[in-house]
Amino acid sequence: MQLLLRRHPEWAIHPVAVVAEDRPQGLICYMNTAAHKAGVRPGLRYAVGCSLAVDLRAGVVSPVEINEAVEAIMKQLRHFTPEIEPSAEEPGVFWLNGTGLTRLYPSYEVWVRLIASDLNRMSFRATVVMGFTRFGTYAVARAQNGTVVLNDPVDERAAVRQVRIECLEIDSDLRDTLAKLGVTTVGAFLALPAGGLLARFGESAYRLHRMASGELWTPLQPLKPQESIRQRLLLDDPETEAMRLLFRLKGLLHPLLKALAVRGEALAGLTLRLQLDGGGWHEEQIRPAAPTLDPVQLLDLIRLRLEAVELPNGVIEIELEASSVLAPAEQYRLIVERPRRDLEAASLALARIRATFGDEAVGRVRLADAHLPEASFRWEPLNRVVSVKCKVSSDEPEDRGDTQHPTLNTKKRSLVRRIFVKPVPLRLPPGSTLHGPYIVSGGWWGRDLSACGHAQAGTHRDYYFAETRHGELLWIYYDPNRSHWYLHGLVE
Repeated sequence: MQLLLRRHPEWAIHPVAVVAEDRPQGLICYMNTAAHKAGVRPGLRYAVGCSLAVDLRAGVVSPVEINEAVEAIMKQLRHFTPEIEPSAEEPGVFWLNGTGLTRLYPSYEVWVRLIASDLNRMSFRATVVMGFTRFGTYAVARAQNGTVVLNDPVDERAAVRQVRIECLEIDSDLRDTLAKLGVTTVGAFLALPAGGLLARFGESAYRLHRMASGELWTPLQPLKPQESIRQRLLLDDPETEAMRLLFRLKGLLHPLLKALAVRGEALAGLTLRLQLDGGGWHEEQIRPAAPTLDPVQLLDLIRLRLEAVELPNGVIEIELEASSVLAPAEQYRLIVERPRRDLEAASLALARIRATFGDEAVGRVRLADAHLPEASFRWEPLNRVVSVKCKVSSDEPEDRGDTQHPTLNTKKRSLVRRIFVKPVPLRLPPGSTLHGPYIVSGGWWGRDLSACGHAQAGTHRDYYFAETRHGELLWIYYDPNRSHWYLHGLVE
C-alpha cells in the first residue's frame, strides 16, 4: 500500500486499494484505513470495492517493485541487527533479533524508536513491536501504530487477545465465517477447540490457532547478508578506445549475470569503476529500465555511457559491481537456460537471405523412404529454424508430418559419411580390396524413359567398400546395365 501511495501521493485523502490485476475483476489485496472504513476487504473484486467506496482508487504493485523495497529495507535494518527474517508470505513484515544489543542501546525503547525513525526517513511508515514470540509481535504490529514495547510475556499475551481478527492477514472466507459466528478477536478465536477448527475449517485455521496459542513455534530464520557480486580486470596497457573497453567489459558482464542468476536475482543497477593511468578512479552508475539479466540490453547501456564519457587518461583497471533484487523465474531463466544457439537470431538471418536471393535459397534436408541412396532424402523450404531432437530408438514410427520437432533416427546409422550428389565414373584402382557386394535394386516396378524416349530397365547396383593402398575407404558400386564402376561416396 505504501509503495502505491508513494507513486500516487495525491491519493492519500481517498480510499485506496492494491489489486492483483488492473481490471474490474481483479482481487483486492490491501487497502488503506479510508477504504477499510467503507467496507472494502481483501479478497473482494475491484468492482465490488467501487460499489462500497465510490471514490476508490486502485493500482497494481509489481513483484519486482515489492522485492526492491524489501531489499532496501533489509539493507537499512542491518544497521540495527545482523539477524533479520523477512516474511515469505506477507511482504513488508520483518522479524529482528534484538538479543545482545543492550550495550549498544540504552534500552529497547530507544532501539525500536531508532528503527522506526530510520524507516520514516526512507518514506516508510513502520510499526515496530518489541516482544517475545513471533505471532505475538506480528499480531500487535498489525493492530497498532508507532512503537510498542512489551516488557513481559504476560503483557504480550494480553495484548494479542485484544487484536481483532480482521487485522490479521488470513483467508477472507475464514474471516467472514468467524465474523458471522461472533468470533472477532484473537482471544475469542483461541477459545474455540482446535480439533473442531481442523474438522470444520481445515488446515489453515488449525495452523493459525496453534500459532496464536503458542503450540506452533518456529525459531528465527534470518537471512545471511550476501556479499556483493563484483568482477575485476587488470589491463596490461592503458586502454583509451571505448569499443575495446566495451569488449573487455563484455567478458566481465556474463559471469556477473550468471552469478546473479544462481542466487535467483536480477540486476537492478551496475556500478562501473575505471582506474585511470596515473591514479584516480572514474565511476559511473548504470540502471536498466527494469531489473534484468539480459546482457545485450546492459551492454548497449554501457556502450552509450562510454561513448558519452571523456577520460583524461587511459584505463588500467576495470571493476563491475552489481546491485540486485529478487527475480521471478522467467527472468533468471534467460541466463540459466539460455541455449548456446539463438534460434530466433538464426531465423532472422535466414529471412534476410531469402529476401536477397529468393525463397528457394533456404532449405533443409529431410529423410525419405527410398531404396536408392540419392533418393533417401529430399529438400524442402525452411521458414524457421527449430531445434533438432535425436531419437535414440526407432521402435516408434517417425512422424513425417511434424515440422516443429524433426527427429533423426540414430539407431540405424550408415557408415558412409559423405555421399556425392552425382556418382563419379571410376576405373577401379588396381590393388583395391573389395568388401561386398551389397545389392540395391529399385525401379523394377516401372520403367523410365531416356532422353531419346527409349525405355530403360530398373536400377540395379552392386555396392562395395573398396580399401585402397593409401588407406582410403571408398563406397563404390557396379552398374550392370551400363557395365561401369562408379564412386558414390567416401568413408571419413
